[in-house]
Amino acid sequence: MKYLMVCFGNICRSPLAEGILKKKLKEIGRDSIVNSRGFEPYHNGDSADLRARKVAEKHGINISQHRAVLFKPSDFDEYDLIFVMDNYNYSDVVSMARDENDLKKIELIMNVSRIGQNVIVPDPYYVGEKGFEEVFDMLSEASDAIIDKYEKY
Repeated sequence: MKYLMVCFGNICRSPLAEGILKKKLKEIGRDSIVNSRGFEPYHNGDSADLRARKVAEKHGINISQHRAVLFKPSDFDEYDLIFVMDNYNYSDVVSMARDENDLKKIELIMNVSRIGQNVIVPDPYYVGEKGFEEVFDMLSEASDAIIDKYEKY
């Protein structure tokens, strides 16, 4: 499988989601691909937010090599599933979908663990370190559900 995580700037939530899922997949011996993207060109090429790097490191995940990359329509061709963090990200990705097959790949990440609840992963950028911990916990829960649903077959 090839998974893509998407948030606004690709410096907070989606790099965390990418790092968490990569670590969990490695722990179970799976070689699925995980990457992340964003929609805000202002951060293109930037490192993950320092607070995201700190919370990831605290949990044994190194995202220090991450650089923000913009989402593009060809990502639909490369990835099997595209997980978005909130409704704005969902709308952004949907707006770039070219057909019904593209649309079928898009899902709010928390809907994997909290089916049909449309829970969003809040942007911790303006909240502080506690917000990053809460986001980490949510994304860890979602990653476990992704593995249960798509990797244990």
